Amino acid sequence: MPRSAAPLAILSLALALSLAGPPAQAQTAPVAAAPAAAADVPGGGIVADNLARHLSVLASDEFEGRAPTTEGERRTIAYLTEQFAQAGLSAGGDDGGWTQAVELGRSAIAGPVEARLRVGGQARALANGDDIAVETLRSGGRVDLADLPVVFAGYGITAPELDWDDYAGLDVAGKLVVVLINDPDFETEAPGRFGGRALTWYGRWTYKYEEAARRGAAGVLIVHETEPASYPWATVRNGRAGPQYDIVRADAQAHHLPMRGWMQHEVAVRLFADAGLDFEAEKRRAQQPGFRGGALGDARLDIAFDVRRERVTSHNVVGVLPGASRPDETVVLSGHWDSFGIGQPDASGDAIINGAVDNATAIASLIELARVFAAGPRPARTLQFIALTAEENGLLGATYYAANPLRPLETTAAVLNMEMWSPDGETRDISSWGNGRVSLERDLVAAAAVDGRTWSPDPNLEAGLFYRADHFAFAQAGVPALTIGPGMDQLDGGVDGGKAARADYFAHRYHQPGDAFDASWDMAGPTADTRTVYRLAAALANSADWPQWDADSEFRARRVVSDDARGAASR
Repeated sequence: MPRSAAPLAILSLALALSLAGPPAQAQTAPVAAAPAAAADVPGGGIVADNLARHLSVLASDEFEGRAPTTEGERRTIAYLTEQFAQAGLSAGGDDGGWTQAVELGRSAIAGPVEARLRVGGQARALANGDDIAVETLRSGGRVDLADLPVVFAGYGITAPELDWDDYAGLDVAGKLVVVLINDPDFETEAPGRFGGRALTWYGRWTYKYEEAARRGAAGVLIVHETEPASYPWATVRNGRAGPQYDIVRADAQAHHLPMRGWMQHEVAVRLFADAGLDFEAEKRRAQQPGFRGGALGDARLDIAFDVRRERVTSHNVVGVLPGASRPDETVVLSGHWDSFGIGQPDASGDAIINGAVDNATAIASLIELARVFAAGPRPARTLQFIALTAEENGLLGATYYAANPLRPLETTAAVLNMEMWSPDGETRDISSWGNGRVSLERDLVAAAAVDGRTWSPDPNLEAGLFYRADHFAFAQAGVPALTIGPGMDQLDGGVDGGKAARADYFAHRYHQPGDAFDASWDMAGPTADTRTVYRLAAALANSADWPQWDADSEFRARRVVSDDARGAASR
């Protein structure tokens, strides 16, 4: 991830996975003591019991894990439209309704995956879910790839501006490419061309798939390692156990590989050894400029599985609160409503991935924010509330909206996306995901300070959360955007307590059936975080200023081209 010119860094959710010491001193301006009951927030303020009630419903077993295009989606949409209407919003979707139809292609593996790796005169089967975790988004009813030569392409990166090309001199057309997760600087002692441990776009698994597809590869397997991936194998396995989705694309055959997925680290180590290579030595070689990939000995892969495909429609749920004086200008509040539905049973036999923290907590806040805004005086700009679908499948609801906006992106002032509030106790701070290099980060500092809270530095940009939340789809379209998440410095427990609670969540519940609502949860944290988002949204919606990307942001140029449209809207 590129470095920011701003003086403030961000404490992301990924801090939970960091073993570094406590973060640097948070930066804040002097503020007066916060009002005890935040009485200045309309509608009686943000009410913890309301958040808990919405959360308990959305994360209940009756909603079946809220997977897109399932009965769980139908129940979710019904609940959200009912609650948005009761809160006082107007329908803001297609044709005057509450939803925006999101056309998706869905593919699901039907039956067993037969995979066999042959190298050094020996053959061994690979178990899907245990040794590998594969998927496909290509059209067709069956993947049947035989005798694929296996090649190693380092980190699978082509970055001309950094004079880096892992594919240099390597023909991967019709072959299986093995690549490493993250980017070359993650494990090096000193920062190199990728700016240090902070994850760049090149380190994301989505980029690696796209680059291999551009090269004509038959498939890619990414070597999983927990620290550089920032999540355990269980997250990989569960994410690919169910149907996979993509927005409908005219270039789907060229955009998608025939087969893609992940490989367990231990499987990769053995593969390299059977090819006469040392995995760790090859990884170190791939971290150096001038790396050249090549064949992994005589290794060949056979893999075949049936695929059930169909075109389906999921939905974003959209409500609006029209602005009082500049209704053509928009501030978006968003969060994704989807989880993973019904997956593999855990040790207790539970298979429903309820998605309570991820991301029913944020959707509960979205409903509560709609209520308090509708209860108060109308802000100058229109507020648009969007519960987005298919985030877990690659930010698809947000990607579809950015390509088919219901309100012009040129006159959308900002997108404030929410993710994964923590019910582990109130914190002194709040965070946003990744190093955004956008004025909204400074605005968040000011909003938090109203209640005596801080915005904390981020010592762990390695997880690349900037690229893993719905705001990224809007950012790519040029709209100033960020995802806001919980802080880590607990009032009762400090940073160590916050880190321990979050690490436990990622290890045992994240994207797993254990992410279920507990009536004993402490909702003080989500309440305080939602209040801070209210203050930020209110300030933006009543401001005449337009948030801006920083000078060194890769999204600034896209936004500049819409200056004229924004100028016309403000006249």
